[in-house]
Amino acid sequence: MCRAPLATLVSSVRIGLKVLLIRKSVEADSAPMLAIVNAAAQAYRGVIPADRWREPYMPSDELEKEIADGVIFWVAEEEGRLLAVMGIQDKGEVALVRHAYVTPTVQRKGVGTSLLRHVQGLTGKPVLIGTWADASWAIEFYRRNGFTVVPNSYKESLLRRYWSIPARQVETSVVLADGRWMEAQRGASADG
Repeated sequence: MCRAPLATLVSSVRIGLKVLLIRKSVEADSAPMLAIVNAAAQAYRGVIPADRWREPYMPSDELEKEIADGVIFWVAEEEGRLLAVMGIQDKGEVALVRHAYVTPTVQRKGVGTSLLRHVQGLTGKPVLIGTWADASWAIEFYRRNGFTVVPNSYKESLLRRYWSIPARQVETSVVLADGRWMEAQRGASADG
């Protein structure tokens, strides 16, 4: 999946006067990553269906399972403090952005966008993202970053093919795709 030269596996991004370091996560990052995910996921409380909410939103065994299933997590840090986490998972013909969360106190400051651009740059494959249909702020973030909500006619088959999620989550989610995926679909439609 990785197409970027080794030098870009760690990158520095200037946001205002601060320098953000983006790097692949290490085992010692697990606790702070979970803290970020669970703090940021509080925004879902009362928004996503009540039967999909749980506390903590992501327990440590789920993070371990995601890593075992091939999700490679990247973190953004500033002065040694983790600010955001985002995973990328190779699924053959596509890559999935998974579990993208930014510490609530630094949201809307470019951290998530920087991390998203970094993980997108790691693959030449089309990128898909799944999120809750009622998480309008997340959908808008991805739209601002060039993603498009895929038509419902594709949504269910994509979620079932590339994600391992319960049927109820399929019902209450959306899939967003980057330009590469959208262009491939237009090309397939023109050929068919």
